Amino acid sequence: MLALTTTFRSLRYPNYRLYFMGQSISLIGTWMERIAINWLVYTTTHSAIMLGVVNFAGQIPTLILSPYGGTISDRHNKYRILLTTQIAAMVQASIMATLVLLHIYSMPAIIGLSIMLGIINAFDTPSRQSLMIRLIDDKSDLQNAIALNSSMVNLARMLGPAVAGILLTTVGMGICFLINALSFIAVLASLLLMKLPSMEVKKTTESVWTGLKQGYAYLQQAEDIKLVILLMACTSFFVMPYSTLMPVFAKDVFHGDAGTYSLLNSISGLGSLMGAIYMASLKNTGNIKRIVIIACTMFSAGLAIFAWCNSLWLALCFVAPAGAGAMMQIAGTNTFVQTSVSDEMRGRVISYYVMAFLGMQPLGSFLVGLSGHYAGPRVILFIQGIAGICTAIVFGVLFKRSAARKIQREQPLVVDVVN
Repeated sequence: MLALTTTFRSLRYPNYRLYFMGQSISLIGTWMERIAINWLVYTTTHSAIMLGVVNFAGQIPTLILSPYGGTISDRHNKYRILLTTQIAAMVQASIMATLVLLHIYSMPAIIGLSIMLGIINAFDTPSRQSLMIRLIDDKSDLQNAIALNSSMVNLARMLGPAVAGILLTTVGMGICFLINALSFIAVLASLLLMKLPSMEVKKTTESVWTGLKQGYAYLQQAEDIKLVILLMACTSFFVMPYSTLMPVFAKDVFHGDAGTYSLLNSISGLGSLMGAIYMASLKNTGNIKRIVIIACTMFSAGLAIFAWCNSLWLALCFVAPAGAGAMMQIAGTNTFVQTSVSDEMRGRVISYYVMAFLGMQPLGSFLVGLSGHYAGPRVILFIQGIAGICTAIVFGVLFKRSAARKIQREQPLVVDVVN
């Protein structure tokens, strides 16, 4: 019971509890829409390339605009930015739902609305991540709050696809988009009910470009933060876009339907949830970099084996640990960045993390979709897994070298103190 209480300790803070509940409901709708939109695109076009294009369109604004969004977050009230972006996301979701329910959608419209959501997320994510520290009273619980947030995301990732699979095979995909639009009511209500202390925003006359350069300069000095962000960027480019090929695996490799596709995503989400709960149970961040390397390896190896599974049930046995590894890396990286960065640089540095995590995926998604069309999904997914394993090995060496340099820098200080 004590261990359970420790794992969920951040929920004792009223503001964080409101945030957790609102986001939980909203994210279930978000995952329902993600499943529905990928299935809609693939069943309409039968093209892995078009899957890559739509995923590229939805995420490329994050690569371009997230550093700008992080700078804006440091200069303005993060709560108000988040409230504004969530309202904008609700409008976007409502338009998408209307088009699908009335059967007047087209690929250009879907791509355009995906770009619109990507722009919103470029400003939403840095502000949401930066606001996290203000939702808890004891800053030592930040790691737990971040891990619980990841658990909530993955609970939604497990439930959303499961519900979407049932709805897609019974009443159609339109209801998935409608539920997503309505789910934003929960997160908006939770934000409005929060009682946050006043946020002092430092006034500055510096340009946004100057703020971006300051964030970059800070990362050059903070070597370990830079390395974990670069590792996330490589993983996001090489391995994370595996989800682009999941509709192809469900329909063409395992000869299934929307239920098969939702099952793959739900089991992956279950694995991610287990990984997030493990991260929430950790009491310190002393070995977080080692955990991130192990998680990246587990994620990549799971996908490499999954790629050659002929049985759906065998494939599910490997997609689950792959999902766990992915979430452990994401939560571990986020925790390390959030607990290491100085408060005045938080938004700008987190924006670089967001750019690495979400911004690199569209480039990988487009490349994976294009390659999968010509080389086949199995080959491409296997290559992604091997690339991820190689990335983990390289960054494992870089982390060790960084630690050795840090020890070398500290040794003269010890000698001076002794003398």
